[in-house]
Amino acid sequence: MDDIQLQEAIEQYLTGDMSVDEHTQFEAMRKATPEIDQMVIEHAMFIREMDIYVNRKNFSKLNKQVFNQLLDAGTWAPEATESTSSRVIQLWTKYKKVTAIAASVGGFIALFTSAMMLFFFPTINGNQILELSKAVEKIERNQKVQSHLLNEVKTKVPENAKLVSGGSGFLIDTKGFVITNAHVLKGEGAIVVNSLGQEFKATIVYSDKNSDLALLKIEDEDYKQAKALPFTIRKKSSDLGEDIFTLGFPRNDNDIVYGKGYLSAQTGYNGDSNTYQIQISANPGYSGAPVFNEKNELIGIMSSRQKLAEGVAFAIKSDKLFDLVQTLEENELTKDLNVKLNKQKVKGSKNRKAQINNFKNYIYSVRAFN
Repeated sequence: MDDIQLQEAIEQYLTGDMSVDEHTQFEAMRKATPEIDQMVIEHAMFIREMDIYVNRKNFSKLNKQVFNQLLDAGTWAPEATESTSSRVIQLWTKYKKVTAIAASVGGFIALFTSAMMLFFFPTINGNQILELSKAVEKIERNQKVQSHLLNEVKTKVPENAKLVSGGSGFLIDTKGFVITNAHVLKGEGAIVVNSLGQEFKATIVYSDKNSDLALLKIEDEDYKQAKALPFTIRKKSSDLGEDIFTLGFPRNDNDIVYGKGYLSAQTGYNGDSNTYQIQISANPGYSGAPVFNEKNELIGIMSSRQKLAEGVAFAIKSDKLFDLVQTLEENELTKDLNVKLNKQKVKGSKNRKAQINNFKNYIYSVRAFN
């Protein structure tokens, strides 16, 4: 397939003009070839920006038409030779009603245009990257137990505290050290909740906005330390096209959610070498969720997604966890934490259902409060 044919195929794929078989074949080719996948993403963004441009032109044309109609209705034709204050007052007295209407309508159109532009083109005044943290609206009072009955429990969020943000996190050391994104912890304290709804008190021991990584320590008598992690923390780079999956808490309940995709670029947004670009559906609440491969290896930490490209997300590379541990060891206040990362290969099932079952007890919903 030459370049022209490929562009035509991408156009048909995005406009839905392919047959079911053609669509299936193209999806397989897109998944197997990261370069084609990137071309599809870029072409989709180009089409969307062209649509946005047309919308802007249409709004501008509508704006001019309304003002022209208002001016025509007022029949305002001031003479250039008359510039005395009395003439100005006469004109204002005669046309102040029309002018007020024009100003009101013009202001409404300007506001309406701004609102519509923010809807159609959300990156005009903001970043093109959307963080995957979420606002927590209420404290969950119920806990799901193995018998699937809802029992009323006392929350471990301090009395009168307000939940302000949330995301996901996971253990990197069985002593109770949980990693998440720094942008998840918008409050002064936090708790973590497992997939059974059990809450644990946690202390924020480290947070770095530059790396967007934060470390919590579970300090709760109800926490039972496991013997070892069921996954390895990968130090080397992962391969393009590698199948990946994540487990996190994008919903407001305690149900853990599974998502799958593949690694689509070795770098993140604008060539950021600290992150991967991954093709996966990512909703708010996935911030801090682990990204695994089929070899029982942690390869990244979910952090953000691109606003204008469907399914394009970014994950901080797992080797940055080793940098974090080194920083802790070099700091007088944190060197005694003794965080140990598992670098040894873990022998476990490569069956996806078995992997999910093994990993889910080491992943938490993170809830920050003030």
